Amino acid sequence: MNLKFMILFLLVFAISCEKPNPEAQKQNLSGYWEIKSVKMPDGEKKEFDINTVVDYIELKGDSGTRTKVSPKFDGTFTTNGVSENFTLKIEEDSLRMYYKTQFDAWKETVIEAKDSTLTVKNRDNKIYNYSKFKKFDFENPSTKN
Repeated sequence: MNLKFMILFLLVFAISCEKPNPEAQKQNLSGYWEIKSVKMPDGEKKEFDINTVVDYIELKGDSGTRTKVSPKFDGTFTTNGVSENFTLKIEEDSLRMYYKTQFDAWKETVIEAKDSTLTVKNRDNKIYNYSKFKKFDFENPSTKN
């Protein structure tokens, strides 16, 4: 009985330690992302309950753009028109986003990119946690079917 339990435990442990597939993560990057928290290198964590700006990420192959947009109550977005272009590269079994502007160049490492969550680490070792932005819903829940 103990041998079966040990094998089951090792199997569950091995599956839980499996690294994310960088190629599969690419498919989950596009969309509107709302920052939820930032973990600082010293362990301090800053939570964001309300956001007036979200990140819109659009991918085309191995490159894309990231644009800060402001959601409006009618379900549309406004932007100041400034976007940051990036390229994607898989390095050391991780997906990296390389940015370059006329003023700076940097990279972010995608730790996790799922359908509804995104976690990236920047060059300052800050870890940003995002969730997919949900449009405003002002409908009364009691009137929904």
